[in-house]
Amino acid sequence: MILYHGSNMVVDKPQLVEQTRFLDFGPGFYTTENEAQAISFAEKVYRRRKEGSPIISVYEVDESAAFSACSLLRFDSPNEAWLDFVYENRMGFYKGNVYELIYGAVANDDVYETFNLYTTGTLDKEDTLKRLKIKELYNQLVFTSERALSFIKFKHTLNEEVK
Repeated sequence: MILYHGSNMVVDKPQLVEQTRFLDFGPGFYTTENEAQAISFAEKVYRRRKEGSPIISVYEVDESAAFSACSLLRFDSPNEAWLDFVYENRMGFYKGNVYELIYGAVANDDVYETFNLYTTGTLDKEDTLKRLKIKELYNQLVFTSERALSFIKFKHTLNEEVK
């Protein structure tokens, strides 16, 4: 499996770092299978931090080895369980099981408005899931432990600076 990570610097040695905000799948090292999603994220990180440049680091993971060795939570579609998990993580009160790898849809900018309507109570769960089904969602794979990170191998960057 080829994975991408967007940042404002080359990340050749992925690490678990202290999170300063609540993310979809909780704290961890976030990657995606979608190059365009990584580029978009790299540009956002660069704009937010105002240093470095937008960089896409490329990795390879033997998913069968990683998925069998590590505890895995997998969402094959943005279903009710996914919505509950993302909601609880984004609100900062997830207290369920801890997984070393989490795979599933990204609640990215295309669905941010829908997700906001849900978190404010404007949309119920059923309407939220209906709206999400018509969106093109990208997947993410989040590494949450050192053991999980041991399966990720840095290959190269797409280019030194994303234009």
